[in-house]
Amino acid sequence: MQPHRKLVWIGLLLILLLALFVRSYNISSIPSGLYPDEAVNAIDALGAIESGHYKLFYPNNYGREGLFINLQALALKTFGYTVAALKFWSIVFGTLTVLGIYLLGKEILRRRGAALLSAFFIATSYWAINFSRIGFRAIMTSFLLSFTFYFFFRGIRTKRSLDFALSGALLGLGLHTYIAFRLVPLIFVLILPFLILSYENFLKQYWRHALVFAFGAFVAASPMLYHFFIAHPEDFASRSTAVSVFSPEVNKGDFAGTITKTFGLSLLKYNFWGDQNWRHNHPPYPILDPISGFLFLGCFLFLITQSVALIGRRLRHQDRDVRLVRNTFLLSTFFVMLIPEFLTAEGLPHALRAVGTQIPVYLMAGLGGFWLYRKVEHSRTQSKAILLSVFFIALGISASFNLTKYFVFFAESPLQREAFNEDYTNMASYLLSLPKETKKYVFANAGGTSIDNGLPVTAESLYFLTYGKIENLIFLKPETTITSPSVIILMRYDEALAQRILDRHPQAEIKTIYAKPDSPITFNAITIP
Repeated sequence: MQPHRKLVWIGLLLILLLALFVRSYNISSIPSGLYPDEAVNAIDALGAIESGHYKLFYPNNYGREGLFINLQALALKTFGYTVAALKFWSIVFGTLTVLGIYLLGKEILRRRGAALLSAFFIATSYWAINFSRIGFRAIMTSFLLSFTFYFFFRGIRTKRSLDFALSGALLGLGLHTYIAFRLVPLIFVLILPFLILSYENFLKQYWRHALVFAFGAFVAASPMLYHFFIAHPEDFASRSTAVSVFSPEVNKGDFAGTITKTFGLSLLKYNFWGDQNWRHNHPPYPILDPISGFLFLGCFLFLITQSVALIGRRLRHQDRDVRLVRNTFLLSTFFVMLIPEFLTAEGLPHALRAVGTQIPVYLMAGLGGFWLYRKVEHSRTQSKAILLSVFFIALGISASFNLTKYFVFFAESPLQREAFNEDYTNMASYLLSLPKETKKYVFANAGGTSIDNGLPVTAESLYFLTYGKIENLIFLKPETTITSPSVIILMRYDEALAQRILDRHPQAEIKTIYAKPDSPITFNAITIP
């Protein structure tokens, strides 16, 4: 291995170690709570463990593809019923995405330095770190997207059938993950004409490889295809139809105006005005830091203008330039993976629905950064050393900006604690601290759709956090008889309901509970001696 390649691999290893550390550090405490949607995954995973029935699709909570939940079940079974175990695969896939974007960048950007910068940007990205620390199945999107196209473009270069088989299999596997991944085949459709334009006799050279690719995709996707289109077609649409811009109830008869607004908001979140949901972003800031955001935006605009010029040269002079494939792949992937966001009209901008755009965004940022680096490196001015120092200092500032924003400002924000329902986590900690002989009653009145254990989604965090660890815990039902000594927790405090309990039990007392010394989040408990 040449010395510079050794340095690249050492750099990649250090980036991967950094990515793993920032995705796993203090994972049980940051974010401060376990959001109910994560807990529903946990409850379904526990059901799979106990029944031995691992599903392709779990219908609870509007329905979710089963692969990630089944992997979560494996982690819970192996490591125990803990928050860290529930988020184990998010950490793994978030870290492997850093490797995937490097490998993909090396194939399509044709520069190891650009690929390394892309890996660095996504490793230290607030956006990527955040979703790598939450137990949502969406984290698999960027991982599978990067490796699907890495093997595809490597197959183009090597002409090996194995690469196409792996690419197809990963594409098919994506159907088992997150709803946004269903759009990935459209990327292949969009880049195919440019592959034909850029490679001589492309179809003649690769038609056998295309069959291998299609076979791999079909085999991997077939269980879910059977589920969606034969066994349970009602599961295919999921909740997306309720928030679609095509719905008259959503667009109010103004489809053009609605989609213009949603598309504009979707684009604004990268550089100007980000997702306002604390579970997805640090409001009101854009989802990219100023440095990676500037590099992304500059490269994005450059690729559009360069692609127009390359298409013109191809049509006028028959020039074949593989940069056209690179450009159209990055732009097509960006816009296709933006579709799940701008075709819905709820909670925009929405960094979660657009999670698949992480790959093209950070590849573009890496390409833009590498272009600047080469300009500085090849300059013959006396200020070259100063400019290189400024470049690397800027990278350090980019990483520090994101890590500080997440591990200091986000971690300590009361709005973050509220968004992730730390009160439910504190309720669980309090209940676990009580003597085992004390009867513990929970009134699950915080709202939400009920799942198949009979409790609403909002109760699932408390249910999972106490599962198998506590005695005499009862979720109140109308027929439940309250005995003493006992403690009653109303998940959403209701003054009238609390007064009715006091009227029935005059000796009862309402107490404000500080469950954790380091948490400002309190709740009320009714104690009956």
